[in-house]
Amino acid sequence: MSITAERKQELMKEHAIKEGDTGSAPVQVAILTERITNLTEHFKSNKKDNHSRRGLLKMVSTRRKLLDYIRKNDDEAYKALIGKLGIRK
Repeated sequence: MSITAERKQELMKEHAIKEGDTGSAPVQVAILTERITNLTEHFKSNKKDNHSRRGLLKMVSTRRKLLDYIRKNDDEAYKALIGKLGIRK
């Protein structure tokens, strides 16, 4: 369900705004998206895991707030990020 340290480093490098960037909004959104995807797969075989489902809903809410922040400040960066992550269809 959680992501490995190597995968987290890859996501940080891929979505960083500048060198050494570990906590900017695009990096946080990318990491949350990876965790949400993993949890979604988990729920396909564990339908009654309501404790983890609550955590999933909190992560989705946090990601939504971060995406709203990115969209408010830079609409082009928002469109590029959701296109790269494949969040919206």
